[in-house]
Amino acid sequence: MSKITVNSTICDFTHKVCGKLKGDKIIVDIETPCEKIKEISHLEVPMMGTLDIKDNYVMERAKEAKICSNCLVPCGVLNICKLESGFLAKSLAKKAGSLSIDFDEV
Repeated sequence: MSKITVNSTICDFTHKVCGKLKGDKIIVDIETPCEKIKEISHLEVPMMGTLDIKDNYVMERAKEAKICSNCLVPCGVLNICKLESGFLAKSLAKKAGSLSIDFDEV
């Protein structure tokens, strides 16, 4: 099982995302205060459904829920899926520690 925290500081929400590989799907659950994210808070993501950016199971669910295009949660879900499916090494993710977007000059 993989667990991450998505800090959406721009909208002041913190989301807890966990995922576990079960057969050919990654079961993803999201603990969130955001009403839009709650619409996708339980997903059964096909393991091969996250490889393309256009035909992507997670992005389709986010689109259906009308999640903001700059929301970091779908990206977090995709990272959980990559970790659980073995397309992203857990040791590399642990070493990196975090991802971030910094607004240096606006």
